[in-house]
Parts: sequence; C-alpha cells; structure tokens
Amino acid sequence: MTQPPLDRRRVRGDESRRAVLDHAVQTATVDGLEGLTIGRLADASGHSKSGIATLFGSKEQLQLAAVAAAREVFIDTVTTPARARTPRGLVRVCALLTDWLTYSRERVFRGGCFFAAASVEYAAKPGAVRDAIVAADQEWEDYLTISLERAAAAGELPLLDDARQLTFEIVSLLESANTRSLLHESAEPYERAESALRSRLIALGGDPALVARIGSAAG
Repeated sequence: MTQPPLDRRRVRGDESRRAVLDHAVQTATVDGLEGLTIGRLADASGHSKSGIATLFGSKEQLQLAAVAAAREVFIDTVTTPARARTPRGLVRVCALLTDWLTYSRERVFRGGCFFAAASVEYAAKPGAVRDAIVAADQEWEDYLTISLERAAAAGELPLLDDARQLTFEIVSLLESANTRSLLHESAEPYERAESALRSRLIALGGDPALVARIGSAAG
C-alpha cells in the first residue's frame, strides 16, 4: 500500500510547537502561567513572535496548551510507569507516591510540580485555564483514590473507610513537600512526607514491608 506523502511543513510546525511548549511549561513553573508572553517565549525558544502567534493564536491558547503538555509529562513520569511495573493494590499505591516524589524531587519541571504551582496561581481566577488545571488535578486524585479503594478491597488496607479523605491527606503532604523543598532549598521535606505517608498507611493496616518502598528506587 502506498504511503501518503509526508507534509514536511506540518512536521516542522509540530516540532516547533513542541519546542515552544517545552519552554512555556518550564517558564510557567517559575514565573507562572500569567508570566507566559509571546515575546519572552520567542527569546527563549529562538522562534519569531509571529511564528509563535501563528502556532497558538492567543495567550490563553498558549496557556491551555502548556497545561495540556504538563499533563502529558505528568502522566508519562508518574502514572504510566507505576502502572507498567506494578499490579493493582498497595504496591501500586506505593509506586504512585514514589514516582510523584521523584517527579518533584528531581525537578522534571524547573519550578517543581507544575500543577501545585498552577493551582495556587489560578485558585481564584475562573476561566478556561483554571478549568483545565482543575480537570488535570481531578484526574490524578481520582486515579489515586481508585488505587486506594482497590488496595482496600484486596484487604491490603483493611482499616480504610474513606479513600477520598486519604487522597486529600496524601496530596496535601506531597504538595507541601514540593513547596517547602523549593522554599527552603532542602530535600528534608520529602523525607518527612515519606515518613508521614508510611505511618498513615501502616496505621490503616498496610504491610510495613510494602509501605517501606515509598521513596525507594523499587517503588
């Protein structure tokens, strides 16, 4: 079967878009999504202002594209690897928490967790960008909640009676570790979060040997 001809202009456009988005996402974690401007991105990425305007159309479209790109990075860095290497249950919960901590600790985004920063920036700013941030946050929290429920159903967290409440506590610990690590330029907040997460899961009946994996390379 004959392959359709390659549209090289489209390929170049896709490559340019990805390059600009990489700069946009990294910039947003430090300067905020409101700090994204076509001019600044042109300087950072080596593209012209008119070229970036053609790729995205407006500042809001650029911001939405940055949120979507950050979501894909988060999925590729946290949820997909955890799902690929672990079965459902407590071992997956531990892998998810480990991968989140690694994602923040190793500064996949220069300014720490993209969504932790964006959530604070847009908490009181209704609109399409905030809606996109909320949707991405909710997706992560829903998956974590489902993973906790599966662990409880398998008898691995026998004392868990409210997975959504536990998700709230876990996310609060993770985001606090992210913020305090950045503010104090220290890894200690991650170590304290890991200790708190282990204690909480053990208190719910989690196997200490499994829970000890949180924060370890084994996940």
